Amino acid sequence: MKIRQDAWSHEDDVLLAETVLKHIKEGSTQLRAFDEVGDELNRTSAACGFRWNAVVRNRYMKQIAEAKKERKERKRAASYSYYPQMRPMWAPQPTMERVNQSLDSEMSLESVIDYLQSMMHTSSQSSALQLENERLAKENQELESRNKELEKELKKIKQDNSIIEEDYQSLIQIMNRARRMAILEDEESLSTASFKMDKNGNLEKLAK
Repeated sequence: MKIRQDAWSHEDDVLLAETVLKHIKEGSTQLRAFDEVGDELNRTSAACGFRWNAVVRNRYMKQIAEAKKERKERKRAASYSYYPQMRPMWAPQPTMERVNQSLDSEMSLESVIDYLQSMMHTSSQSSALQLENERLAKENQELESRNKELEKELKKIKQDNSIIEEDYQSLIQIMNRARRMAILEDEESLSTASFKMDKNGNLEKLAK
């Protein structure tokens, strides 16, 4: 069983791209390309397919289009070789080498099966990615909702703290005012009080 834990190198990506492009040009399937690269790099076919679809493929869009165009031209040349009456006047006459290449690229039953398996593999990966995207979207929505709730709680706490601060300041002002009034009353009491000295020399407060 092939198991590789190390990361893909630039050379691995180039080998994967060149192999896939070769199979596209030859009318083969990507699944066969993944198998070939997997044997070369001691990786699984699924790992090669995931690497191609997730990372490497986007770098070779132009080359993929050219490879598909070449494959289409080969199939057209093969069709002309089987049905000469379909060949337009401007179409070049097929050489023996071109005809042999076209015959080799004709899709057999095995090629069709490989192609369908490749499509199922790609579809499975797409479904897995879609499910992961849906899970992340749901998780993000829940986090946004929780964030809004926390913002509301924080706003309420700030309002409560503001009210408490105002009450505290009011209490301080009341206490300061009461202390000043008490001091003034004591001063007035002392200033208006009358005293007399008894026979022993002690001061005695006289009643009003």
